[in-house]
Amino acid sequence: MGIAREVFGDALPVAERYAAFLAEAGVERGLIGPREVDRLWERHLINCAVVSEVIQADAQVVDIGSGAGLPGIVLAIVRPDLRVTLLEPLLRRTTFLNECVEMLDLPNVVVCRARAEDVAEEFSVDVATARAVAPLERLAAWALPLLRPGGELLALKGERAAAELDEAAPVLERFEVRTTELLQVGQGMVDPPTTLVRVVAGRGGVVGRRQRAPRRAKGSRKRSS
Repeated sequence: MGIAREVFGDALPVAERYAAFLAEAGVERGLIGPREVDRLWERHLINCAVVSEVIQADAQVVDIGSGAGLPGIVLAIVRPDLRVTLLEPLLRRTTFLNECVEMLDLPNVVVCRARAEDVAEEFSVDVATARAVAPLERLAAWALPLLRPGGELLALKGERAAAELDEAAPVLERFEVRTTELLQVGQGMVDPPTTLVRVVAGRGGVVGRRQRAPRRAKGSRKRSS
């Protein structure tokens, strides 16, 4: 908890309420595995919070496939200057996320029930985040159309981060990204440090948008849990 206090600062009580909600309602509703409860702080909350080290001030962030709110809710807690949209297609998860936002009183968070590929033309954000959503080659195709030119995809990845970056090369080339790199954040706070794949968008996903299939009717974007 000493590290948690260092990472979250004055926002630690809010993070503690979120952790308690994850340990109870999150487990009951199948968003967090029971075995994860004992390592919520190191493996989940702090692991996500340190991503804020590489996000610019006052950024507009979209968290793709937000699930239980990792990393989106954590980033909103530790960085109240960020404007965060939690993008999640499943009803039971968006219900959980809305309850979290209300309980934690997070005015800088909006929950949106939709798939990233169905709302690309509605977003032009600074940062897209994702954790345990999909391999990078698929994730990039969903995320890059949501970004403004120069915006960044920050994908939390594990041991295969470098391999996924190589495998995603054809997709990244099609979207004409500016740069890609592997980063490690949270040195000395989480072990191992959090690994990020950072992809900087070129023309804000214009190429990808032009090649997308026609958008579905608005009512068809929702999925039941």
